[in-house]
Amino acid sequence: MSFKSKKYSIESTDYQVGQDNVSKWGMDVHNTVFTSSVGLSLLFIISLLLLSPADAKAAIDSVKGAVLSYFDFLFMWGANILLVFAIVIALSPFGKVRLGGEGATADYSTISWITMLFAAGMGIGLIFWGVAEPTAFYTGWYGTPLNVESHTLEARELALGTATFHWGFHAWAIYGVTALCLAYFVYNKGLPLSMRSVFYPLLGDKVWGKTGDFIDIMTVLVTLFGLATSLGLGGTQAASGISHVFGLDNSLLLQQSIIVLIMGLAILSVLRGMDGGVKLLSNLNMAIAFIFLGLMAVLNFTTVLDSMKTSVVSYVENILPLSQTSGREDETFLHGWTVFYWAWWVAYAPFFGMFVARISKGRTVREFLAYVLIIPTLVTTAWMSTFGGIAIQQMIDKVGLLGVQQQLSNVSLSLFYMLEAYPVGNILSIIAVVLIIVFFVTTLDSGSIVIDSMTAGGKLEVPMKQKIVWVIISGLIAIVMLWIGGTESIQALQSITIIAAMPFTIILLLGCVSLVKGLFTEVDKPKEAVKLSR
Repeated sequence: MSFKSKKYSIESTDYQVGQDNVSKWGMDVHNTVFTSSVGLSLLFIISLLLLSPADAKAAIDSVKGAVLSYFDFLFMWGANILLVFAIVIALSPFGKVRLGGEGATADYSTISWITMLFAAGMGIGLIFWGVAEPTAFYTGWYGTPLNVESHTLEARELALGTATFHWGFHAWAIYGVTALCLAYFVYNKGLPLSMRSVFYPLLGDKVWGKTGDFIDIMTVLVTLFGLATSLGLGGTQAASGISHVFGLDNSLLLQQSIIVLIMGLAILSVLRGMDGGVKLLSNLNMAIAFIFLGLMAVLNFTTVLDSMKTSVVSYVENILPLSQTSGREDETFLHGWTVFYWAWWVAYAPFFGMFVARISKGRTVREFLAYVLIIPTLVTTAWMSTFGGIAIQQMIDKVGLLGVQQQLSNVSLSLFYMLEAYPVGNILSIIAVVLIIVFFVTTLDSGSIVIDSMTAGGKLEVPMKQKIVWVIISGLIAIVMLWIGGTESIQALQSITIIAAMPFTIILLLGCVSLVKGLFTEVDKPKEAVKLSR
C-alpha cells in the first residue's frame, strides 16, 4: 500500500496546510473547521441561554436516555475492542516501529512526558472522584456494581475493584489508541495533526474535502464537551472545598467565578508556552499529588495496604463481568456509571490524543503503549485504593462526617468530609484545592492547544491569539453547563458528554482499521519513514 495524495507533497512535518487556511482577525485558521466550530459552539451557548434551565436539562436528559437505551453496547464493546487492539499492537512486530522514523529522538524526558499525559488525561477527575466513587459504590448511591448488597464486605471489595476498572486499562486504551493513531500519521507519514489524517488510508484524498472537515468539526465539538465536563466538575469541587474550608456560600456564582479565574490563569500559562506552561505546571502538580498521596498512605498505612491488595484482586476477578452488557441485573449502575465513564473517556480521547501525540515523537509504538497503559493505571489504582479505601474504612468505623452519615450526601464535598476527620484536615483540604486549581489550569491550557491545532488545519505552531480564543470558549461552555444543571450539574454534564461521545466511538473504531493499514506499510520499508509524494 502506498500513501499518495494529490493535494500534499510533504517531506517533513513543517508543512503548509494549503488553500483552505485563511487569515481571520489576525489568526491563521482552517476556514471551514474554525468557522463551523465557533459558530456551532456559540449556537449551543445561545440556545441554552434562551431555554429555561429546567427545559434544557429535561431535553438533554431525554436524548441521553435514548442513547443509553439503544447504544450502551457500543460504548461497552467499543472500549473492550480498543483495549484488546492496544495489547495486540504492542506485542506484535508493529511494536518496533518508532514514531518519527528510526532516527527520531524524544523531545521530553520520560518523567516529564508521563506527568504531562497524566495531568492532561485524568488529573481533575481523580481529585473529584477519588473518594466519591468508591463510597458511592459501597453505599449504593445510584446503584451498586453487579447488584451486590451495599454496606457489606463484598460491597467494599467490588467498590474498590470497580473504581480501578473505571480508571484503569480500558480508559487508557481509549486514550492510548487515539494518541497513537495521531502520532503515527503525523510523524511517520508527515500528515497534519488533525483527526482527518488518521483516515487517509480509508478515505484517500476525501479527507482533504468535506468529509475531512466533518471529522475535524466533530472532533472539535466532542473535545469541547469533554473539556467542559471536566472543567465543570473541577469548578464545582473547587467551590465546595473553598466554601468548606473558608466558610463561604457555595453558590453557583462562586463556581462560575472560579472558572473565570482559572480561564485567566490558563491564558497566562498559554502565553508562557509549552515548556514554561503545561510542562512546568504538570511537573509541579504531580509532585504535589504524590506528596499528598504519600502523606495519606503514611497516616493510614494498614488500611491503604489492604485496600490496594483488595482493589487489584477484585479488579482481576471482576474485569470480565464488568465489561459485559448482557445478563446484567444492575442496569441503573451500568448506565449511570460505567457507560458514562466510557463515554467520558471517548469524549476526552481526541483532546488527550492530540496533546500526547505532540509530545511523543521518538518513542516506539511498544514503548508508547506500555507507558500509556501501565503507568497511569498503576497511579490511578494507588489513588483510588488510598482515598477510596480510607473513606470506606471511615464509614465502617463510623469516623468523621462520612462515618456519621453512612452515605454519599454531597459528591463534590466527599473528599473534604474525609479529610476533616484529621487534626490537620484544613491544611489537607487547602492542598486538595490547590491541586484542583492547578490541574484545572493544565487541562484548560492543553485543551486550548489541541482545539487550536485542529481549527488551524493541523498546524503545530499558530498565533497565540487562537489559543486564547479557545480558552475563553471552553470556559464559557462550562459556565453555561453548570448554570443549566443547577443543583444537578453533574447529571447535566454527564448527559451532554454521553450524547457527544456516541458517534465518536465509531470514529475511534474505524481509526484502528486505518492505523493497521498504515502500519503494514512499515513491513515493506522498516528502515525508513514512509512519506507522502505526489
